[in-house]
Amino acid sequence: MSFNVTKRDGTSQLFDLEKVHQVLEWATDGVTGVSVSEIELKANIQLYDKIPAYDIHELLIKSAAELITDSTPNYQYVAARLINYKLRKEVYGSFEPWTLKRLIIENVSRGVYDGAIMENYEHTEIDELDAYIKHDRDNTFTYAGMEQFRGKYLVQDRRTKQHYETPQMLYMMVAATLFVNYSKEARLKYVKDYYDAISQFYISLPTPIMAGVRTSTRQFSSCVLIESGDSLDSINATSTSIVKYISKKAGIGIGAGSIRAAGARVGDGSVVHTGLIPFLKYFQSAVKSCSQGGVRGGAATVYLPIWHYEFEDLVVLKNNKGTEENRVRHMDYTFQLNKLMYERLLTGGNITFFDPHDVPGLYESFFADQDKFKELYEKYERKTSIRKKTTPALDVFQSLLSERKDTGRIYVMNVDHANEHGAFDPKVAPIRMSNLCCEIDLPTKPLQSADDPHGEISLCTLSAINWGLINDPSEFEKYCTLSVRALDALLDYQDYPIEAAKLSTMNRRPLGVGIINLAYFLAKRGLKYDDGAFDTVDEYAEAWSYYLIKASADLASEKGKINKNYETKYGSGILPIDTYKEAVDNLVKPNERMPWQSLREQLQDSGIRNSTLMALMPAETSAQISNSTNGIEPPRALVSYKQSKDGVMAQVVPGYHHLKNKYDLLWEQESPDGYLKICAILQKYIDQGISVNTSYNPEFFEDNKVPMSIMVTDLVTAYKYGLKQLYYFNTHDGAGDNSSEEDCESCKI
Repeated sequence: MSFNVTKRDGTSQLFDLEKVHQVLEWATDGVTGVSVSEIELKANIQLYDKIPAYDIHELLIKSAAELITDSTPNYQYVAARLINYKLRKEVYGSFEPWTLKRLIIENVSRGVYDGAIMENYEHTEIDELDAYIKHDRDNTFTYAGMEQFRGKYLVQDRRTKQHYETPQMLYMMVAATLFVNYSKEARLKYVKDYYDAISQFYISLPTPIMAGVRTSTRQFSSCVLIESGDSLDSINATSTSIVKYISKKAGIGIGAGSIRAAGARVGDGSVVHTGLIPFLKYFQSAVKSCSQGGVRGGAATVYLPIWHYEFEDLVVLKNNKGTEENRVRHMDYTFQLNKLMYERLLTGGNITFFDPHDVPGLYESFFADQDKFKELYEKYERKTSIRKKTTPALDVFQSLLSERKDTGRIYVMNVDHANEHGAFDPKVAPIRMSNLCCEIDLPTKPLQSADDPHGEISLCTLSAINWGLINDPSEFEKYCTLSVRALDALLDYQDYPIEAAKLSTMNRRPLGVGIINLAYFLAKRGLKYDDGAFDTVDEYAEAWSYYLIKASADLASEKGKINKNYETKYGSGILPIDTYKEAVDNLVKPNERMPWQSLREQLQDSGIRNSTLMALMPAETSAQISNSTNGIEPPRALVSYKQSKDGVMAQVVPGYHHLKNKYDLLWEQESPDGYLKICAILQKYIDQGISVNTSYNPEFFEDNKVPMSIMVTDLVTAYKYGLKQLYYFNTHDGAGDNSSEEDCESCKI
């Protein structure tokens, strides 16, 4: 019995089993430990007349993907090749790719590519770039990587699922777009070098860049920080700004700590304030009002001082114990601490809660001047006429940590560390909040209207360097230089829907270059997340930091320093290694290997091009694309299963065959202490922050419960060594190592 197969163009042809064999033979060629017959058996293709060829190919992909296990990890490459084959046929009509020129012309005519490429590059240049593309690199992807590509990054019609490009074309288009405004004499070299760096996974890029650069979308900053003031005008301007940036794929940090508490006087006293929670609901509606460019729903983290009068209600907003009227569950929350709050904890003292409206200067000094804050805080505690509540500090911290453990999504920000060990002078440009994922530390000012030029919305544009591929610290120079130049160029190329964001970005030009694949970096060297790794991490972190700062200083000499160079510590020749928490010296002895003094002098002479350069973000999607471990995190398992909107994806740790016994797996760690100390060493060299997680396996504790004393100790340890933020609280609950993608893929590069 014969069957017809329906092709994508609607035509039919006889089903040919030999063609299936040929595709599978190609997909398995050179791959060890895989079998064509196993894939065919697993697929169990149920033929019927006019079956779509699409369905047959998807069955083969699914079959190969389901065969990915600890014992047969190489099916991940077979499944990826099958996706690649399908994409080639879908995009080009055959396995052979079009020329780059043809692809650009076709996609510009479709309206899915920005016409600026054809306008700004000569045809001979495009031909030269086309000849440089290495399409065979598409065969190096894993299944998880290719699934992420076709689901999130490749330009496509999301209604019909028709794709209009393949991965190598994407990489070349991104590189060509970012360096389009460089001189004709220099740009092709930068384009080729950057293409090689991103297509060979030395540099990883975030979702807004991967999905947006080369299209008509011109907003590529991953992180947006918006601070609300204590007025209806400012609150409305904040909501408007949230909507505009959520629609552009950005993750949002919201500073809401200055909004007065419930029961506060309004105007002449004829109206009583409703408090923070109704306005947080308002912000939540704005966050969820539109998806991130059609890719996924919006996400935000709200920043609040721990001493806010409504703390007791705010700390439980995310849990499932109360009524919906008293909960705002679809945002995450960060509570801000400083030295005084920790002192109250450690000395058995109290924490007093105030309405920011009743205590002039307290909110501002909380960030800008720690001595002034302590003076005012103690003054207001003594003042009997001020509305306040007092609670033992231990109870406050236990409440915070209990909710952090139960939700996994109550975060911590040490605002004194963010300011004292950050890139800016807190007296003139204080850090009052962070971003969605708790790694960005930039100045903000509330807007009084959506077009207020005196407010400040801070954006940070991200990428990361793959430490797993670096074999010597000197190798960082090339990739740090390319990262800084590409991201800096992007700031001028992109658009800004809010004027306050444009002015801030042009004045400060902030970047955030992070790290991926640290676990692989350690495993290759036989190192664990403990003190045996400290010296090595310190050596590589120093070089990584130096080359990033040097690249920006060199760029300042070439293109000019930032307008607000004077508000940065860099402008005075002050480096992260000059301001870090000295307790880190107890972990690793100071040992300057790089020529820091000459760099200080260069900074004092010509300034810096970018006010910030480092930030260690999560790297969920990027790790899958580049077959890397997530950011600086230990892997949960050698084979992890991640749930996405496209299904379950299996990801195998890099170097599985020869390193599977070398990995320091997350749930085999008895404590996060070693990880926290490695983060502290990294923080020594970073001008912004780190998305630091705390993770616990209850199996290591009595009654399978993580003691409160342990959580408090780890929180204090993080503060002791200068960590600025704490992000997720992870608990291994025995349900396996499956993990779900979060709401936002912007900061999680």
